[in-house]
Amino acid sequence: MSLDKFGSLPNIITITRLLLVPVIVSMIVDGEWSSAFVTFVIAGVSDAADGWLAKTFDLRTELGAFLDPLADKTLLVSIYVALGIAHVIPPTLAILVVSRDVMIVGGVITSRLLGNPIEIRPLFVSKVNTTAQIGFAAVVLAVKAFGFSEAYWYWPGVWIVAALTLASAGAYLGPWIKHMGH
Repeated sequence: MSLDKFGSLPNIITITRLLLVPVIVSMIVDGEWSSAFVTFVIAGVSDAADGWLAKTFDLRTELGAFLDPLADKTLLVSIYVALGIAHVIPPTLAILVVSRDVMIVGGVITSRLLGNPIEIRPLFVSKVNTTAQIGFAAVVLAVKAFGFSEAYWYWPGVWIVAALTLASAGAYLGPWIKHMGH
């Protein structure tokens, strides 16, 4: 059996990650913290796996290039909304995380609709921001699942994620405003 028969395997993994999102949100809403944590980790591992497979075996597709970031953002935004609604994180932090992504997507759509499309590329600050958001969500879920203390890390984590989210939003907004002014 040759690898080209598995050309869609990374896409199948990505779609599975998308399908896990409502499952994780449901677990959070139901207070099933251990299951939510384990499923979130599985989703994270699947993100690494589909990317590795696509790159290593040259299985990249146009669909995958669209689905992978969509699955990542859907997972992250949904987790933050669910954690905010469950009052496990400050709702303001969830709103900030969601607003940043809505702003970026809205900017891209607006620029296209106005006939002045802009290409968005991941910036270093956005990669650091995403890593911090994922790490913070994972630790919050682990704390709820295993009863660890949040005494020393919780509020610094909230402030770090908030600051990085704002910095990332600004790093996209400034160039977008300049681009749209031309």
